[in-house]
Amino acid sequence: QVQLVESGGGLVQIGGSLRLSCVVSGRTMRYADMGWFRQAPGKEREFVAAIAWGGGGTLEADFAQDRFIISRDDAKQTIYLQMNSLKPEDTAVYYCAARFGRLNPLDQDASYGFWGQGTQITVSS
Repeated sequence: QVQLVESGGGLVQIGGSLRLSCVVSGRTMRYADMGWFRQAPGKEREFVAAIAWGGGGTLEADFAQDRFIISRDDAKQTIYLQMNSLKPEDTAVYYCAARFGRLNPLDQDASYGFWGQGTQITVSS
């Protein structure tokens, strides 16, 4: 059973930074594409960033480019999302997701079979 556990969320001021972590257990993540998604109150879940397995590259949503950086450490079974220059509109629950053996575009949330419980980020003045 694959489990994902996020951490690092919280309250941050506008312009501040946070780093989210997601630890994977139950299966090696070495061959997994990993993604971050978020859902704000009253809105649909949206793609934030993803990183492919085996050096396949990264993909970021337009709003995340130049502000958010996704990375992975397969030895630690962990992925990260470094978020800088945070804005109030970044307030949401952030979810980590994993998929194995899929060829869909990295930003398709329906292609991810494993999800964490989410961590809340609130950006406030």
